[in-house]
Amino acid sequence: MAGLKDRYIRFDWAIKRLLRQKANFDVLDGFLTVFLNQKVKVIEILESESNQQDATDKFNRVDIKAKDEKGDIIIVEVQNTTELYYLERILYGVAKAITEHIDLGNSYKEVKKIYSISILYFDLGKGSDYLYVGQNNFVGVHTKDQLQVNAKERGTIVKKSPSDIFPEYILVRVNEFNKVAVTPLEEWIEYLKNGEIRPDTQAPGLQEARKKLQYYSMNDADRLAYDKHIDSVMIQNDVLESARDEGLAQGMAQGIEKGMAQGIEKGMAQGIEKGMAQGIEKGMAQGIEKGMAQGIEKGMAQGIEKGMAQGIEKGIAQGIEQGAQREKIALAKKLIAKGLSIPEISEITNLSTNDLQELTSN
Repeated sequence: MAGLKDRYIRFDWAIKRLLRQKANFDVLDGFLTVFLNQKVKVIEILESESNQQDATDKFNRVDIKAKDEKGDIIIVEVQNTTELYYLERILYGVAKAITEHIDLGNSYKEVKKIYSISILYFDLGKGSDYLYVGQNNFVGVHTKDQLQVNAKERGTIVKKSPSDIFPEYILVRVNEFNKVAVTPLEEWIEYLKNGEIRPDTQAPGLQEARKKLQYYSMNDADRLAYDKHIDSVMIQNDVLESARDEGLAQGMAQGIEKGMAQGIEKGMAQGIEKGMAQGIEKGMAQGIEKGMAQGIEKGMAQGIEKGMAQGIEKGIAQGIEQGAQREKIALAKKLIAKGLSIPEISEITNLSTNDLQELTSN
């Protein structure tokens, strides 16, 4: 943990109050050299709010705007709190910087390369890295090669990539840095996150920062103003965090209520659907069972009724037939008694000769 003598000023305060001084450009040079991954020498701090033309124009809020020895423009901004349209705002700022640094009637070759570096202390979107870089390149749809264009430099035609011309955006998501700092870039982000600078640092700009950004090197008035700035940042973050927590709690309550209502509605619909399916299945089984029982019962009743009818009918027929047979036998016996021959009696009664012979034998 850094001691009191090793307490350093936050970078957002430094770039507004200290790094604008030419004597402190070496700190800014080192910062830009590390984050742009190229040697940078700042020659001038530009007015960062001169592009606001009237009350209706958008306010392009940047913390520092510098020009390096190559003529490129570098915008650095520190954002402590959430902003929904942050990407749109930095795009607007870059566009304004391009147009305000080319005069009407100048050749388009005067358009400056713009670097936009955003140091963010809030969660911007979803991503696992702490450093994101955006550049423009034109890639062949079919060939996948990168387009190169011709440009004139110092009287010579040279090949350039669009990324050498179009703006470059660097987003530093400070809160996502959770590593042991090893590289100069990581040491710078460690300072941005925790305000700590290693005594043995070799990172460009941080050696100078250890000497020039010490809290206890400021005079009383500057230290008081700095403390008020830190308090304001903390209060603002507390207010936003409280509002976020309240909104989260209210949103959860409303979500639970709405979710329960939707769950009940969906559960009832699914219950009705499943109940109907199970009811149909069970009803069919019970219907079949009851239908079979009723069918058997009715079938038995109808069978008995029909059987009785058929039995009576058949009984009557058999009774008639048996009565007629008895009458024939009685007649045959009378004829036998009168002495008629068996063939004659058979012809008269239609009884067989065997039946008649059986009667005569009895």
